[in-house]
Amino acid sequence: MKTLKGPAIFLAQFAGDEAPFDSLDSIGRWAASLGYKGVQIPSWDKRLFDVEKAASSKDYCDEITGTLAQHGVQVTELSTHLQGQLVAVHPAYDEMFDGFAAPEVRGNPKARQEWAVNQVKAAIKASNHMGISAHATFSGALAWPYVYPWPQRPAGLIETAFDELARRWSPILDAAEDAGVDICYEIHPGEDLFDGVTFEMFLERVRNHPRANILYDPSHFVLQQLDYLDFIDIYADRIRMFHVKDAEFNPTGRQGVYSGYQSWVGRAGRFRSLGDGQVDFGAIFSKLAAIDFDGWAVLEWECALKHPEDGAREGAEFIKNHIIRVTEKAFDDFADGGTDEAANRRILGLG
Repeated sequence: MKTLKGPAIFLAQFAGDEAPFDSLDSIGRWAASLGYKGVQIPSWDKRLFDVEKAASSKDYCDEITGTLAQHGVQVTELSTHLQGQLVAVHPAYDEMFDGFAAPEVRGNPKARQEWAVNQVKAAIKASNHMGISAHATFSGALAWPYVYPWPQRPAGLIETAFDELARRWSPILDAAEDAGVDICYEIHPGEDLFDGVTFEMFLERVRNHPRANILYDPSHFVLQQLDYLDFIDIYADRIRMFHVKDAEFNPTGRQGVYSGYQSWVGRAGRFRSLGDGQVDFGAIFSKLAAIDFDGWAVLEWECALKHPEDGAREGAEFIKNHIIRVTEKAFDDFADGGTDEAANRRILGLG
């Protein structure tokens, strides 16, 4: 068995224009002061990281890792959640997602998609330069507007959407293979890969590509009422990243999974700071230890109620207390009788 690394923190929800959140050096110092050993970097935020420069310059990547190392922190993974989202966008969401892209490609879906693909490939190269073997992203979505089967979906609609999704991602996965980097899709509502079944549909179409893997985040499964512990057992071989994020689901006579278009505070299902929700992290950390997951335990803070800085401070200690330092020997080794094959045969009455 292997011991998880951590605690680490995803910086996307904390980066800002004021210190200590306005530069990689200062936010790295802040994270270290809270007890974090690693940071997951959003590749779209140039206040912290220039992904295009990192793809072309190993020296720049060495500067990034060196800056963080001064604070005793390392880069766990890079993230292209926003760019990955733009690899596949249904026209219904064009305007809402346009802001994720560089200004020069907004309003031009074809140019935006090409830009997004190049951004993800750049992050793959940067990961290789930094010696990082896993990369976080979203799949994007073409079929998501049709997630509820009313009106009745035309025959083949979903299959066509997944065929196209696989066509767009296959060259990116091949680039990841060349770089030795896993693409870890966060299984997430709003993406076409939002549960185990949809991940399998995609995996089949990319011919079980070895670089098509999973970022496991149980909070999204609580909100879907999916068994997040069974998910680990089923997809153990594909889980390569872990977001430690809490959530709660409190249905009433007025709302359930769909939550009646309410804001996050008023939803039956909502994200919470670690320890304030319903996720059984003791069971999750135990299962991850049992399947030899040796990646990072990365806090993703999203809470409808608590201040982010409080969530970050509490989260470091929460993760630290849940990481299981795995044993190197069986608990009952003291009772080992020191038997051999001959003794085993005698015990079994085999002479």
